[in-house]
Amino acid sequence: MPFSKILIAVDSSDYAVNAAKKGFELAQETNAAVALVFVVDAAKAIGNVDAGILPMEAEEMLRKEAQQTIDQLAEQSHDPSRLSKLTPEGNPQDEILQTAEDWGADLIVMGTHGRTGLVHFLVGSIAESVVRHSKVPVMVVPTKE
Repeated sequence: MPFSKILIAVDSSDYAVNAAKKGFELAQETNAAVALVFVVDAAKAIGNVDAGILPMEAEEMLRKEAQQTIDQLAEQSHDPSRLSKLTPEGNPQDEILQTAEDWGADLIVMGTHGRTGLVHFLVGSIAESVVRHSKVPVMVVPTKE
């Protein structure tokens, strides 16, 4: 199955770096365009009033982290002219799926944190949710090779 548009969903974890690497390799092999997407999860912008960080400042820090991560990962691209960088805000699962649909992706590539047991039950899995609800194939890059 040839892919022409690959959406690589990332965050600032090492797992995302590995997923980006695999996504870029696949894009090079299939001559596909790539979009890197880092969802800014505003729900995580709680701030720390004791440290002098207000929620709006925390949200801005998250936006900067997203942009820096996207810019660093973009350096791995073999064809920067066919690379899009996207940083939507909202629920990661929903935004990844919506971005894939809006951009016209025919494959989503993402890493997994590999959580199991109670942590997985309590925190959930973005990758699992994307796999369950995606209209296009999803390649989940494992934490260990």
